[in-house]
Amino acid sequence: MTTIDERHGDGARGREEPRGEVALSPVEAYGPAVIALEQPTAALPRLTGSKAANLARAARAGLPVLPGFVIPSRAGDDPVALREAWQRLSYGGTRPLVVRSSSPQEDTEESSLAGQFDSVLDVRGWRDFRTAVQTVLDSAHRPDGSTAPMAVLVQPMLTARVGGVVFGSDPVEGRADRMLVSAVRGGPDSLVSGAQTGTDHWLSRSGRVRRAQAPEGGSPLTRTELFRLARLARQARQVFGGPQDIEFGFDEDGRLWLFQSRPITAMAPRPARGARLLGPGPVAETLPGQLEPLEEDLWVAPMSRGLAAALDIGGSAPRRLLRTTPVVTTAGGRAAADLRLLGAVPPRHRWLALLNPAPGARRLGAAWRVGRLTPALPGLATDLTADVDRHLTQLPPPAALPTPDLTAELRWTRAVLVSLHAQEALSGALLPEQAKARTAAGAALTALAAARARGVPDDRVAATDPVVLALTAPSLRGNIRLPGQVGPAGSGINAYTTADSRVTANGHPAPETTRPATPHLPPREALRLRIRWVQELQVRLVREAARRLGLDVERVGLLRWPELTAALDGAALPADLHDRVPQAQSPPLPDAFRLADGGVVVAERSGRRRGEDGARGVSAGRAVGTVWDGTGTRPPDAVLVVRTLDPALAPLLPRLTGLVAQTGSPLSHLAVLARELGLPAVVGATDAVRRFPPGTRLTVDGTTGGVDTWEGP
Repeated sequence: MTTIDERHGDGARGREEPRGEVALSPVEAYGPAVIALEQPTAALPRLTGSKAANLARAARAGLPVLPGFVIPSRAGDDPVALREAWQRLSYGGTRPLVVRSSSPQEDTEESSLAGQFDSVLDVRGWRDFRTAVQTVLDSAHRPDGSTAPMAVLVQPMLTARVGGVVFGSDPVEGRADRMLVSAVRGGPDSLVSGAQTGTDHWLSRSGRVRRAQAPEGGSPLTRTELFRLARLARQARQVFGGPQDIEFGFDEDGRLWLFQSRPITAMAPRPARGARLLGPGPVAETLPGQLEPLEEDLWVAPMSRGLAAALDIGGSAPRRLLRTTPVVTTAGGRAAADLRLLGAVPPRHRWLALLNPAPGARRLGAAWRVGRLTPALPGLATDLTADVDRHLTQLPPPAALPTPDLTAELRWTRAVLVSLHAQEALSGALLPEQAKARTAAGAALTALAAARARGVPDDRVAATDPVVLALTAPSLRGNIRLPGQVGPAGSGINAYTTADSRVTANGHPAPETTRPATPHLPPREALRLRIRWVQELQVRLVREAARRLGLDVERVGLLRWPELTAALDGAALPADLHDRVPQAQSPPLPDAFRLADGGVVVAERSGRRRGEDGARGVSAGRAVGTVWDGTGTRPPDAVLVVRTLDPALAPLLPRLTGLVAQTGSPLSHLAVLARELGLPAVVGATDAVRRFPPGTRLTVDGTTGGVDTWEGP
C-alpha cells in the first residue's frame, strides 16, 4: 500500500517517492479483521460501510484518496493484525490518524445521516487509537435504542491549507447545471460543523465562476483550484453515476485530496422551465386564509373564471391561454394569482413587449370592445347589483328551501360570482376613480360604529347592517370576526369580536330593501360588496346542505363541488369521506413563487439590484414614523408594516402615520381607504417585514413608493 507521500492529488499515480516503507500487503496479511482500502472487498458497503466503500471505489478509479484501512462491521477482534496496520499507516505512531465512522446506513442515496456518528481527529499513539476505535463503535447506538452496523475507517490526518465541500449540483437552488463550492482556511471539519462560515462559489459545469460570496479577507481558493474542484466533481459524478457531496482539502504543497464522497440527498425542488410566476397579490385581500377543498371550488374557481373573462375582453392574453391556464389557483389551500397574466410584474423581455407579437386582429377587437364597454360599464354594474339584491330579497331562508331549490341556489351563486368578479375587475381597470369616493370598507366601519352605538349586539350586526361583511373574509365555519373597536378608540390589529353568522334576519345577508339603505358606492365598490354577500349566502346554503346530508361543517368542507351537488341530487357520499383529513396548516405564501413537482412552493429569488425594490405608492403624501407590526403598544407615529393588505386592518388606518405592505394592489380596499384618509401608503415593498423590524424609523413616500430608513433625529 502506498503512503500519503507516495500518492499525488488529482488522481496522479505515476511518480513515486519511496521512503523505505513496506507497502501494505493484501488483506490476508492482516486477517479478516482489517481490510486495506486498495482491496476489492473494501468497496462492499455491507462489509466496510458506505463511507469507506465510496472512498475505495474512488481510489480504484484514480481519484485522489488518502490511503487507509477499514475495520469491518462485526469483525472479530484481532489485536495483532490491527496493531500491524496501525503501525504501518502511522509510521510507528509518529503520524497522526483520523478514525471515522463508516456505517452502511450513512452516505446512501436515501439518507446521508451526516454527523450522526462519531469521528475522532488527530489520534496519536496505540492506546489513543484503540480508544478512538471504541468511541466510533459506541456511536453506533442510536438515541431510539437501535444499533447501526458500524465499520471503522482509518486514514492519515492531513493538515489542509484550505478545505471544504463541493456539490456536483447546486442543492440550494435545485440546479443540476451548477456546482456549489464552499471553502474555509484549514480542514473541512470546521465548515461542516458550522463553526466557520465558508466562502461560496457557484460554478458552471466547466468550472467557470458564475457567482461568489466571500467574507472579509477574500476567497481562500484560486481560480485554478476552483477548476480542479470542478474537474473532481465531474469525475466523481462519472464514477458514482450522479452528482456527489464531496469533502476536500488542499495540502500545503497544493495537492487536492478527496476526504469523502456521498450522493446529494437533499436537492431543493426546482420548478420546471417556464413554470408560472404566482403570488397572493390582490387575491389575498379577498381570500386571505387557508381554504378547504369546497371553499376553493366555491370562491377561487368563480374568481378565476371572472378574471379570465375580464382579461379576454381587454385583450390582455390569448383566449386559448386563458382557457387552459387558470388566472387564480391555490397552493397549500391558499389563493394565488398568475402575476404575469394580471400584469403585476413586468414582462421577461421588455423589448419583446415593445414589439407586441399579439395578432393585430385580437388587439383591434379588444380595443373595440373596451371602447364600447367603458361608457356602458356603470350601467351594467348597477343592473347586476340590482339583480343580486332582488334575488337576495326574494330568497327564503335556506331551511325553507326544498333540496332541489337549495342545489339550484348554490349553482346560481357560483354563476353570479363569475359575473361579479368580471365586472369588478373591469370597473377597477377602466373606470376613473372619483376623488374622495366612498369605499365599502369605509361604509362598513361607519355602520359598525353606529350599530354598536345603538346597542346592537355583534352577533346581530351582520343582519341589521350587512355592509359590515366588507370587513371580513368568507369561511364555511361561519364565524364572522368583527373588529373589536372602531374609530379613534381602535385597540389593535388582533382585537376582534366573533359573531355567529348563522343568526341573521332571514338566513342570508339582507340587501338594502330590508334595512336602512347602503350609502351610495362607486360601481367597483358596490360590486365588491355584493361578492361578499353572495359568498356569505353560500356559507348559509352549504351549512344547510351539510345538515341534510348528516355532516358537520368540517366534514362538508372536505367535499369537492361535484361531490356535493351529486349528493344533494341523491347520489351516495364518497366512500372515503370519513377517512379524509383537513389539510395541515400551511404557511403564508411568498410574495412571488413558482410551483415544482408535487405542488411544492419555490419562492422566487429577486434579481433586483440593491436599492431597487418594485414598491408602488398608492396614496399620495410623505410621512416619517416608527415601524409597528400591529402587536403590542402602538407608537404615536406608527407606520404599519405588513405582508398583505388584509381588510381586517381597516380600523387601524385612522390612527396610522403610514402603511407599507409587501404585496397588494393600488385598487384594494385598504389602498383606496388610505387615499380617503390622506394616509401615505406603499405596496409591493419586497421583504418589508424582515427588512423593517418594529421600532425602525422610516420615511414613506406614497407618491413615488419610496420606503427608506430615517436618518434624522
